[in-house]
Amino acid sequence: RISISCLLPASWHFSISPVGCPRILNTTLRQIVVIGILAAAVSLLYYSLVVIRNKYGRAYRDKRFHRYLARVTDTEATDTNNPNLNYGIVVDCGSSGSRIFVYCWPRHNGNPHDLLDIKQMRDKNRKPVVMKIKPGISEFASSPEKVSDYISPLLSFAAEHVPRAKHKETPLYILCTAGMRILPESQQKAILEDLLTDIPVHFDFLFSDSHAEVISGKQEGVYAWIGINFVLGRFEHTDDEDEAIVEVHVPGSENKEAIFRKRTVGILDMGGVSTQIAYEVPKTVSFASSQQEEVAKNLLAEFNLGCDAHQTEHVYRVYVATFLGFGGNAARQRYEDSLFTATVLKNRLLGKRTGMTSDSPYLDPCLPLDAQDEIQQNGQIMYLRGTGDFNLCREIIQPFMNKTNETQTSLNGVYQPAVHFQNSEFYGFSEFYYCTEDVLRMGGDYNAAKFTKAAKDYCATKWSVLREHFDRGLYASHADLHRLKYQCFKSAWMYEVFHSGFSFPVSYSNLKTALQVYDKEVQWTLGAILYRTRFLPLRDIQQENFRGSHSHWRSFSFVYNHYLFFVCFLIVLLSILLYLLRLRRIHRRMLRNSSSTSLWIEEGLPPQKIAGPL
Repeated sequence: RISISCLLPASWHFSISPVGCPRILNTTLRQIVVIGILAAAVSLLYYSLVVIRNKYGRAYRDKRFHRYLARVTDTEATDTNNPNLNYGIVVDCGSSGSRIFVYCWPRHNGNPHDLLDIKQMRDKNRKPVVMKIKPGISEFASSPEKVSDYISPLLSFAAEHVPRAKHKETPLYILCTAGMRILPESQQKAILEDLLTDIPVHFDFLFSDSHAEVISGKQEGVYAWIGINFVLGRFEHTDDEDEAIVEVHVPGSENKEAIFRKRTVGILDMGGVSTQIAYEVPKTVSFASSQQEEVAKNLLAEFNLGCDAHQTEHVYRVYVATFLGFGGNAARQRYEDSLFTATVLKNRLLGKRTGMTSDSPYLDPCLPLDAQDEIQQNGQIMYLRGTGDFNLCREIIQPFMNKTNETQTSLNGVYQPAVHFQNSEFYGFSEFYYCTEDVLRMGGDYNAAKFTKAAKDYCATKWSVLREHFDRGLYASHADLHRLKYQCFKSAWMYEVFHSGFSFPVSYSNLKTALQVYDKEVQWTLGAILYRTRFLPLRDIQQENFRGSHSHWRSFSFVYNHYLFFVCFLIVLLSILLYLLRLRRIHRRMLRNSSSTSLWIEEGLPPQKIAGPL
């Protein structure tokens, strides 16, 4: 017999008695029913937790994927009517001109572990809000009083796009680079003073003394590194096992345990004049000598991208080195100067005229087969004809790396901390991309063996055939005859800089050559605005904390609320079962007592007192 009763204001009793079932079977049936109910409850709880975890786990991954996807396809016009949008302006004052970039970002989410989600502002036509003017700001070194008038069109352009109500809270940064660095300090100061004096009179942007400065090549490299890694999402935290992570010894916390976070990418940028390398150094570095340690201090940058200076999860140690004269065009010029000097000297000693006439040109292995070129110096002309020997070209230009026998050094003998090649990733920009893509059409994932073969084949191809391919449009749209002529040299130069200069092994497979990241050209100005606004989230975090514990409770993850709900559900279910079992025992005792009393009355005997169920 299974009896269920409940003492509620409206009491009820329900009883099931299987007829003809043995007592043992009844007991077994009761046990089976109770165990079945418990098993069903546990199974329901387990199933619910698994389903919710998978559902919200996928939702988290989808959210992260869509966030990255949004960065790829985020070409919508910026909603200037959104009051929660904040704005920031950076002016890049370069050597050839100045460009202004306007950025925007929504309110911070209140999580101190996350950075601001900064994006480039887009106008009504969905174009980035960018404007460039010429010449460079350094041209006003002799007339600094004209600098404000020079830069005013850029600021007026930004003022038209940023909502008027946001001007007073929009930070403006004017950062000067290469052109200003070569000026005397007095001229730099005069230009900056004019900006700091006149701009606040005509514009309401947030512009203080520290917002206008000449930044070093090291700062520029750090900003570029920050911008690339931010766009790639490498500063975000993840629990995804598929993500590459790295063990980091946080600077300034040598006595604490190492932390694990997303692996950042290094950058290689080879321009026309210089080459730059920047990458994170996750482990504590050691030095071969005190001199090397002194040099390293100027090449290593330690900074905190987080909004809380006491939190170390966004502390990074980055190595940045710039090498003047190691750009593609500057390297070719150095090569030609050396070639001219050596040939003239050799002709003088041996009484020859190699290269002095077009009939007896100098045979240059770094030019495509049968390609012709000229070197003009001091009123003299040296004639060249290509032999297209890629390996010989590499041998000739190796001494231009200026490598030394010291350990942990790169180009020009400059200190370079060790790279963990098995757990690292690099992006190559500018000439690294042009060399692999414009003519060879193999940009993207770099493979040394395939690149070497393609470069050899190109160098050994006759110039007339290359011209025919060019006329048929088989190369990149922006490739010109200059690229065709010097592709052989630049391929060899890029290869030697990467493998001999920076000591990357030939088997290294984690280099990606690119012109853009997620279809966008990433400027160092993005890293600059991200670094210089890193403390702004504190305002939003304090506002979130001020809202009190109720909003904090609502901000809990939906998943954890479901965990709590099902735990409570299980406890309530077990309590009901225990209560029903207790009522059943009480009911059985009451039935047993009543049947005993009836038996005494039938036999004519006085009923005996039997202890009640209490």
